[in-house]
Amino acid sequence: MALSSLHLRDADLSLRDRFFRLSWGYILLICLVAITGFVVLYSAANGHWKPWAAKQFWRFVLGFGVMISVSMVGLRTWLKYAYVFYALSLFLLILVSVFGHIGMGAQRWISLGFIRIQPSELMKIALILALSRYFHGGSLQDAQSISYLFVPLIMVAMPAVLVLRQPDLGTTILLTAGAGVLFFLVGVQIWKFAALGGVGLLSIPIAWRFLHDYQKERVFTFLDPERDPLGKGYHIMQSKITLGSGGFFGKGFLQGTQSRLNFLPEKQTDFIFTVLAEEFGMVASVSLLVLYLALIFYGYMIAFRSNSYFGRLLALGLSTNLFLYVFINIAMVMGLLPVVGVPLPMISYGGTVMLTLMFSFGLVECVNIDREVQIGRRGAYDD
Repeated sequence: MALSSLHLRDADLSLRDRFFRLSWGYILLICLVAITGFVVLYSAANGHWKPWAAKQFWRFVLGFGVMISVSMVGLRTWLKYAYVFYALSLFLLILVSVFGHIGMGAQRWISLGFIRIQPSELMKIALILALSRYFHGGSLQDAQSISYLFVPLIMVAMPAVLVLRQPDLGTTILLTAGAGVLFFLVGVQIWKFAALGGVGLLSIPIAWRFLHDYQKERVFTFLDPERDPLGKGYHIMQSKITLGSGGFFGKGFLQGTQSRLNFLPEKQTDFIFTVLAEEFGMVASVSLLVLYLALIFYGYMIAFRSNSYFGRLLALGLSTNLFLYVFINIAMVMGLLPVVGVPLPMISYGGTVMLTLMFSFGLVECVNIDREVQIGRRGAYDD
């Protein structure tokens, strides 16, 4: 059977065939973003590989292996085990609420001694997988039925509540926003989104009472950063100063005064973009955003080329999740959104985030490799 056949099956492709069907342009973009991250983390450590850049490099190498391994698995297999992956991620979220490691005032990690796992990051992928699996079996008419949407709403609500309890508002936003995009893509009417938004607005006074004190302070700081310039507003004010100080071409590599003199808090994680902007200026900042946009656009193109509805939803959902990461982080460091702790993909220092992102890239590559496969509504190949 020719590779161009519309009824290509997983078994028709050997591992060698799958490897050579990888989208090397997509992989190149991923590597360029990652290399940018190594350079910026090296600079953030005042010209040293340790403690951040070296670890980030090896995490990327491990993640690259994860990406290739995931892409070698057939799309039908990911469809088959989508609910299993979701159930496992949900179990880990429940486990972290009982036995989780507490760090920086939040209970978000499971410590295995040599490594800490953040289950909420795994759930970002698992939720998109499970929702794609659920919606792939329905029709446009089903998506417009409230009873049909009850199950996926529960699938979104359970992890969202567990993550919010950790507390992790940033990840909760990413989970619900990413799920909302899939609901929109499958044809849920706009009025239902408007109605849900209206309910959300009306419930703000109630929800406000359940927010932690530090979350309330973040909202106050967002509205008026100068109300406590040396306390709660220090992060965002220093972030804006650092962003503006780089000018058009930046101060030069390893010449960033705000970061080198430690005026900028969390410079290796949430506010890493400002280190890039200070040392390399607006030119490098815009170039990084162009790389991200190209990576997101590439993911969308892979989705639109897929003959499988499951694959199309999966690639669109994961690519949109990447967009949400970038948008929220950049808006956060610019003061356009409250600080919610969302990292900049492959630039911010972090192990679980790096590995889960590479996992998601592997799934997009899997959709690309199996783009000519058609999967029936019940998971069987169309004949």
